[in-house]
Amino acid sequence: MKRRTVLAGLAGTAATASLIRPARAVTVGVTKTEIKIGSTTAFSGPASAYSIGAKAVMAYMKKINAEGGINGRKINLLMYDDGYNPAKTVEMTRKLVEQDEVAFLLAQLGTAPNSAIHKYVNGKKVPHLFVATGAAKWGDPEHYPWTIGWNPNYRTEGQIYAKYMLRERPNGKIAILYQNDDLGRDYVDGVRDVLGKDYEKRVIRAVSYEVTDATVDSQVASLADSGADCLISASTPKFGAQLIRKAYDIGWQPLHCMTNVTSSVSTVMKPAGAQKGIGIITSTYVKDPNDPSWAKDPAMLEWRAFVEKWGEGLLDGNDVNCFVGLGYARTGLQVVRQCGDDLSRENIMRQAANIKNLDVGVLFPGILVNTSPTNFRPITQMQLTRWNGEFWDRFGGLLEGST
Repeated sequence: MKRRTVLAGLAGTAATASLIRPARAVTVGVTKTEIKIGSTTAFSGPASAYSIGAKAVMAYMKKINAEGGINGRKINLLMYDDGYNPAKTVEMTRKLVEQDEVAFLLAQLGTAPNSAIHKYVNGKKVPHLFVATGAAKWGDPEHYPWTIGWNPNYRTEGQIYAKYMLRERPNGKIAILYQNDDLGRDYVDGVRDVLGKDYEKRVIRAVSYEVTDATVDSQVASLADSGADCLISASTPKFGAQLIRKAYDIGWQPLHCMTNVTSSVSTVMKPAGAQKGIGIITSTYVKDPNDPSWAKDPAMLEWRAFVEKWGEGLLDGNDVNCFVGLGYARTGLQVVRQCGDDLSRENIMRQAANIKNLDVGVLFPGILVNTSPTNFRPITQMQLTRWNGEFWDRFGGLLEGST
């Protein structure tokens, strides 16, 4: 009887200890030789031009694996095509998390696709790292502690354009073309931030389009008919090229500030007609492979060599979106490097929020990647550039908005 009492007492003590002992961090998607990373992108569909960045991420992972991996582990990158369809993004992300059991998600493309999985991945406590979209919502550690952005904030970019237009054309009449989702609305909000109570007076027409639309020709004609002499456009590449071409063809030549994510020479400016976009303003933070001023830059020379060796005919060394992919890959691998042997999801997220002065090679001099538990906006600075028919000409200094 006494023996039974002692054993019961020991069992009770052990049970109590198990309740008060801190839960052991769960390691998912990691073995002694491998770490599994997941992503979705638009290899097909209306935003497929962006897939070149994802291909650069894939190629860089192959290079790293050939060199021995990170901390002795090879990278197993699983990347699925969601066609820029949020419903498909949900399906593919659930597969990555629940079936493939990836350690974390990296550089998933698109505002609407990432919005569709935002609550899901945070509920599952899966690190949702360096999403390939600049929507303001990705920098909200208080409400979404498992999601962190990378690109500069779209809202900030909208503020920069509004300030520029006020300076250049104090009496200008502004038109806005925007994609009808969080991407487009962030730019509109940024313009509102700057114009304040004068927004309705200064913005004489704002027109949206759906990502499923065939063209934006009718929207461009409507904006031109408004009499606006300033234009802010927030679109993805397909529609950006259409806008440039249509505005030129109907003879509309406003002061045009165009979103950074639609500034690719290869997928936007040349398809639109290189001469048709002369004078367009955008803001950027990434070295443009087409800009001859970077020709002898060590990071650019390294990029050219990388494309030649690892591109396998899939990469475009002159596409800035391809070059940006290198930045996503290097930032993600820096997190893995900082984790050491603790690759629990908790520590992966902790390290993603503890990056200090990281130079990923693709950013303008002076722009470094920095994060903290209260700063989920790794890049905050940009510079204005103007299209000259061949490349984007930088002017002025580094700028920041107010959000």
